[in-house]
Amino acid sequence: IKNCVFLCITIKAAETMMRSNQTSMVTEFFFSGFPKFEDGNLLFFIPLLIIYIFIIMGNLIVCFAVRMDTHLHNPMYNFISIFSFLEIWYTTATIPKMLSNLVSKKKTISVIGCLLQMYFFHSLGNSEGILLTTMAIDRYVAICNPLHYPTIMTPRLCTQLSIGSCIFGFLVLLPEIAWISTLPFCGPNQIHQIFCDFEPVLRLACTDTSMILIEDVIHAIAIIFSVLIIALSYIRIITVILRISSAEGRQKAFSTCASHLGVFLMFYGSVSLMYLRFSATFPPILDKIIALMFAVLAPCFNPIIYSLRNKDMKIAIKKLLCLQKVFYASAS
Repeated sequence: IKNCVFLCITIKAAETMMRSNQTSMVTEFFFSGFPKFEDGNLLFFIPLLIIYIFIIMGNLIVCFAVRMDTHLHNPMYNFISIFSFLEIWYTTATIPKMLSNLVSKKKTISVIGCLLQMYFFHSLGNSEGILLTTMAIDRYVAICNPLHYPTIMTPRLCTQLSIGSCIFGFLVLLPEIAWISTLPFCGPNQIHQIFCDFEPVLRLACTDTSMILIEDVIHAIAIIFSVLIIALSYIRIITVILRISSAEGRQKAFSTCASHLGVFLMFYGSVSLMYLRFSATFPPILDKIIALMFAVLAPCFNPIIYSLRNKDMKIAIKKLLCLQKVFYASAS
């Protein structure tokens, strides 16, 4: 009888624990990476808002300049315009939520919102990485095999590569996000970062977190593979450029690659700092600086690099701005 009573008590206790676990499942996450003092929120809000507006306006200008100027209707500039378009949505996936958290006392995000933010942020980032690889191959064909370039990089192939980069970038993350959505979150709900990212979120799961290492390996392989393709393309490009006899020809060849190479270094430099560290831990302040460089500063410099380092782009932007002045003058 005593054993039966003890068994009943044990079962009841287990049922109570299960019910309490179910009711205590996390429905939202709290960002602990933001400033703790009120004045600091406004101090960060204004510069971040200005940077976000600059990113949107700068990339829109690049997109419209390429579309409006017929001289820029070639594969290289089409890829640049698509990259700028992706940059707008890439920053929109995180910065508006950062801005709202800076002015809100409750710096939270729902679990579903967090998963969606991770999915769109990393899907757009993957699409940009694939597009940068495509741009490197495009420059390789243009400089190393110029006679066959028009027949290889046809408009149809460029369209397929652009669409394929976006589709693959969004599809490749679906299994990962679907797996994370099945994990139980029942314990701490503080994300020690300023936006939702894989490692900080996975550490909050009430299950074995050894999968974090597998996630790191998968991300590292994808990053290293892309970097190797781009690096090998540019090693070959540089060797071909150095063989050009005229200094003017070398300068022209280098100028066509300088902007893309600058964006590549900015993008993959910040990505490497963020995702190629495995078990290495950085101080919290350094973690946030790397996250800001990855999500905010690198996209901010891209329109500057493309507009200031490229003569044809500067001419196209001037034409676009002149058209706007004429339109407003005629409207008034």
